[in-house]
Amino acid sequence: MSDKKKYLEILERAVEANRLRSFFAQYPEHPKAYPAEAPEKGAQAFRAHLNKDFDELLQGTPEGRAGEEVSPFTREALGIRYPLYSVETLLKNAAEARSAWRKETIEERALILVDALERIKERFFEIANATMHTTGQGWVMSFQASGPHSNDRALEALAMAYEELTRFPREVDWVKPMGKFEIKVHKSFHPVGKGISLAIGCSTFPVWNSVPGIFAGLATGNPVIVKPHPGAVYPLAIVIAELQQALLAAGHDPKTVQLAVDPPGKLIAKELAESPEVKIIDYTGGNEFGDYLESLKGKEVFTEKAGVNSVIFDSVKNLDAVVQNLAFSVSLYSGQMCTAPQNFYIPQEGILENGERIPYEEVVNRLRDAVYGFVHHPKMGPGTLGAIQNERTLKRVQGVDGLEAEVLLAPEAIENPEFANARTCAPSIIEVDAGSELIREELFGPLIQVIKTRDTEHSLQLAHDIAMEKGAITCAAYTTDEETAKRIEERMEEAFVPVSFNLTGYIWVNQNAAFSDFHVTGGNPAGNASLADPNFVNRRFVWVGHRKLAD
Repeated sequence: MSDKKKYLEILERAVEANRLRSFFAQYPEHPKAYPAEAPEKGAQAFRAHLNKDFDELLQGTPEGRAGEEVSPFTREALGIRYPLYSVETLLKNAAEARSAWRKETIEERALILVDALERIKERFFEIANATMHTTGQGWVMSFQASGPHSNDRALEALAMAYEELTRFPREVDWVKPMGKFEIKVHKSFHPVGKGISLAIGCSTFPVWNSVPGIFAGLATGNPVIVKPHPGAVYPLAIVIAELQQALLAAGHDPKTVQLAVDPPGKLIAKELAESPEVKIIDYTGGNEFGDYLESLKGKEVFTEKAGVNSVIFDSVKNLDAVVQNLAFSVSLYSGQMCTAPQNFYIPQEGILENGERIPYEEVVNRLRDAVYGFVHHPKMGPGTLGAIQNERTLKRVQGVDGLEAEVLLAPEAIENPEFANARTCAPSIIEVDAGSELIREELFGPLIQVIKTRDTEHSLQLAHDIAMEKGAITCAAYTTDEETAKRIEERMEEAFVPVSFNLTGYIWVNQNAAFSDFHVTGGNPAGNASLADPNFVNRRFVWVGHRKLAD
């Protein structure tokens, strides 16, 4: 491999970044960090794929073709037809590829995967367009989330796996003193992948949520089958194609990783998941299917499911700065993020701003006005909101009038100057009683709830209890009192929920930074895994030790 030295340096920097947890980004998030011609080349590549067969995959002769993606911005079908393979074919290919892949050295596997990331980097702008027109994310978010941020998350998982796989020596001469003589044993230790891995993609973040499991599975010696959401295949198809090219260039079977597209009218995730040959499953999506996957016997299952994320108001230095920050957080990708805040707990007596009491009604009004003003900002609103990925989410939000709640800000379509047909919806705000069952459910999409509580302790109790029962991935808290902050941190820690305190300006509760933030703790019902801690990779392989008595 001609770039071996370069790739080893990338890997070593990533391993060190994982240990330090400080800022590190191998792949810059700003589009201007890339060649000036890259955006147009990416757009041309995207257009060239429309209404054609996707023929980049190296998986053998297709058994059919299918594709059902529709752009949330144009509401027109992309018309891309992907190769289809039966579950039996996919499993057979994976089994055949496994033997050589698991026998490859840890270092060589890692270098092949870094090579794949460098290949994917060359297609960031095409992936951005593919993500935008399958998920509804705005262009900037599509570029960052499915490009640089995804590559960094994949590299993070790869580096974590590399460190765990090299933690122990591969060989050792073991000598035990026995008085007048000694026993000599030559020992060898082999990390062995558990078997075929299945990655089940989601419709909103098809690349970002999938690549950690894909790269962790491959790094630990397991072949991977990637089953994308039918509505968001294209971005992952590019990633799989580049992985296959990297494998081929290194002399390995490209079918070590495969794309498994659903045939028309048939979903194959369950059939794949229940296959005895599949030993590892990565999943992002709803609770019902996630709970089913977690119930399967003989599988290592890594899930990110739904949760109810909270915002706790107690006291602030600058309320306007706070509500502006939260307005962006709830508007980003129209709230279609697992980290988006949903339940806003505000004490009935209001909150303190620099020692001055701000009444509850004023806090609510300023939050509402901030959201309304942001989404109607001609330069900020449409690009931040993006589009609603599917009609089900839109209809749920549009049905707020039927909920047992007071509508403070009604759902509203926001005109997108670039796409007249875009499926858009500004965040709706409803006021809900603290005793309502509604606050105990995830309301996916642009819909937030304001809950009047007795005091901050009541707010914290609700946030804690709901996280314990339903799960939560994030919690935002605003307090200027150190003792209160400590109390919030301790109570939410009991529910395994990370807390972001007093965020204003250009950092938001939705964000998670690769190599620093652990995405999902794995400790509550919102998910059983964390991206990426040692447990995320160690459960994918076992150590097998061999002994040979020395002469």
